[in-house]
Amino acid sequence: MQTQLRPPSFAPVILTIGLLLGLPLPGILAGSRPLKHYLEFPPLTHYVAHAAFAWPAFIGLALLIILAAAPLLARILLHARDAVTAPPAGLPSAAGVIPPGARRFPGWGWAGIIGGAAAWILAWMRFDWFAPLQSFTFSPLWFSYIVIVNALVYRRTGQCMLTHRPRHLLRLFAASAVFWWSFEYLNRFVQNWHYVGLGALTPLEYFLFATLPFTTVLPAVMGTYELLATCPRLYAGLTGFGAVPAINSRRTMMAVFIVSAAGLAGIGIWPDYLFPMLWLAPLGLFASLQALAGRPTLLTDLAHGDWRRVALLALAALICGGFWEMWNYYSQAKWIYTVPFVGRFHVFEMPILGYAGYLPFGLECALIADWLAGRK
Repeated sequence: MQTQLRPPSFAPVILTIGLLLGLPLPGILAGSRPLKHYLEFPPLTHYVAHAAFAWPAFIGLALLIILAAAPLLARILLHARDAVTAPPAGLPSAAGVIPPGARRFPGWGWAGIIGGAAAWILAWMRFDWFAPLQSFTFSPLWFSYIVIVNALVYRRTGQCMLTHRPRHLLRLFAASAVFWWSFEYLNRFVQNWHYVGLGALTPLEYFLFATLPFTTVLPAVMGTYELLATCPRLYAGLTGFGAVPAINSRRTMMAVFIVSAAGLAGIGIWPDYLFPMLWLAPLGLFASLQALAGRPTLLTDLAHGDWRRVALLALAALICGGFWEMWNYYSQAKWIYTVPFVGRFHVFEMPILGYAGYLPFGLECALIADWLAGRK
């Protein structure tokens, strides 16, 4: 299905931002809790007492995740050997773009590898001479990662965002800061993570210190997505599979909007039970508002049984999530998780089932990237 470019509408994104900011507040007021605790800056995020680990919740959520992912994984494995599926619209294939003998890993890619290795060493080691800058290593790691994935895409296809769409890449950096700050705001109400090792920062210092690494989220996920799209075996068999025609229904999208809005309004009242809405509600709100405005989104592909983008985006975010959590683990300035009911069996600082949150997160990244690109 060919995707056409079209000037983006600001109404859905502005309305989504307004709902994200406003809907959780009534829950705090309904619970007679001081609103100022949830609006302080920098946030302290220690006002929610989380429920203890519960095996029934852990097993139930694990089964739900497995049941959701298993059909796609089985389909890919069954068709991997004869993978000839073209990449999603708008992305080049790894085969036939430039002759194999002419492909070279670019010099700027090697610079990214060297810079990333140096940043990794500085992030995990504790050199006395580097102590004043020890808390500022996260951004160089991710800037290097973004350069490397773009270099790999360039190596496989002869083009990438960094070389052929630099304006779009810059827009991703700018939008990424606003995008992740919205999740930081929502986390005030569920308080599933908090930061340590930052030292005493003024509000302005905290804002500047946090915003720089926040700019890397969208470029990292979308760059990883473009790299995965050059590997047909990763999405073999995902066209003409499991069509969901109801996704095009206005009634369905209205239901998605209502459930997302209600879930977001409820996180301040029942943070332990509704914390997954931190990741699901922004996706539901923005996608449904886009659809109700008559503008198809990546979810529209599911109506035709095309699961390529959904699967690749979820995997891209999961891969980035693995690097986020790994690099976070030994860093001085880091985050710690407090997740109710399922907070055991950590892989780095993240409880293992928490990685499922990265799956819808990849779709949210793409919705913003598509909006920036003016995609239909």
